[in-house]
Amino acid sequence: MKSGFFITVEGGEGAGKSSAIQTMIEVAAQRGFEIISTREPGGIPIAEQIRGIVLDRANTAMDARTEALLYAAARRQHLAEKVIPALEAGKVVICDRFIDSSLAYQGHARGLGINEVFSINRFAVGDWMPQLTIFMDVLPEVGLARIEADLSREVNRLDLESLVFHRKVREGYLLVAERFPDRIVRIDAGQELEAVLQKITEVLNQKLPGRV
Repeated sequence: MKSGFFITVEGGEGAGKSSAIQTMIEVAAQRGFEIISTREPGGIPIAEQIRGIVLDRANTAMDARTEALLYAAARRQHLAEKVIPALEAGKVVICDRFIDSSLAYQGHARGLGINEVFSINRFAVGDWMPQLTIFMDVLPEVGLARIEADLSREVNRLDLESLVFHRKVREGYLLVAERFPDRIVRIDAGQELEAVLQKITEVLNQKLPGRV
């Protein structure tokens, strides 16, 4: 039985997810929750190995369906090994990316179809969907400029995609947000950081259940 609270954070490259997650951790901790912060693909050894494959800059020949299936496989193992046990223990799980990334990147931007990729991922995750998703929405031009300015960030295979691809990713996220309005909250991540984090704090204080 689910007793915890599952939050995911989504957005294109350079959307500011890391800063958002740190704020979310602080807000949840202040509310008295025990928190697990994790990421996709990754979070556990098997999924981290798959992450290495899908993000390797040498793997530019990877087929789109192969990519979608690898993400789904990593997602299942991560869910089974780390996320579900934490939720069953009553913890708040904050995950950097989840199913919506696959719908936006592989479903829409790669052209596989949002419904088709959703079907693959429903097999992988079953009924374990997030209760809240924070969608960090930023124009691709802005996000990619942030990445280019961050010399400490390692460039991965997705960073090598064209601006057209990243625009399609954003289009995909907007379509997914329309599909799941009860779960997904859009945040304008093009604002000043302080305003973005304030909005996220307000959303979490509203959405997180009360703690006795």
